[in-house]
Amino acid sequence: MKEVLVLYFSATGAVRQMAQYVARGVATVDGVAPRLRTVPRVSAVCEAVEPAVPDEGAPYATPHDLEACIGVAVGSPTRFGNMAAPMKYFWDNTSSLWSRGTLVGRPVSVFTSSTSLHGGQESTLLSMYVPFLHHGMLIVGLPYTDPDLSTTGSGGTPYGASHWAGPNNDRAVTDEERRLCVALGARLAQVALKLEKP
Repeated sequence: MKEVLVLYFSATGAVRQMAQYVARGVATVDGVAPRLRTVPRVSAVCEAVEPAVPDEGAPYATPHDLEACIGVAVGSPTRFGNMAAPMKYFWDNTSSLWSRGTLVGRPVSVFTSSTSLHGGQESTLLSMYVPFLHHGMLIVGLPYTDPDLSTTGSGGTPYGASHWAGPNNDRAVTDEERRLCVALGARLAQVALKLEKP
């Protein structure tokens, strides 16, 4: 069975929940299974701030996860219009994969959550694509043929799935946001299968 990596960092739980919905979408495609992974927090003082195995949630990702999967969905909270430092740190350490061209031609999708409605969701999603373009990956977004993009009053963009968590991070993922996450996972898995070499 082919796998699609659903890689995320979640500070308050919203992105983790979105990752689970994206993984559900991946699982709807015959012949493809999701591989759910996260990244550890980083510290300005010392790298070793997290246990080797997370206390809860998905295991930590390794470069092997990127090599083994036919597609990648990447989720991060919005941090001033960009991905959070732990996710950026993970990707900053993938130069060995870049130098070998390991991820060239692999499809990638992104998703994010922010506390404010206009907190940089779209700029986060767009800026997340920059390292993936350097890797030669192929961007897979959400087309406007998905009716939820036109009706959502919270998150959801053609650049990737998004969620508005509210100023206290207490807004639940809406039905539209959930469906868009599932749709993103399914579309990514379908594209990855089509691109997979026989």
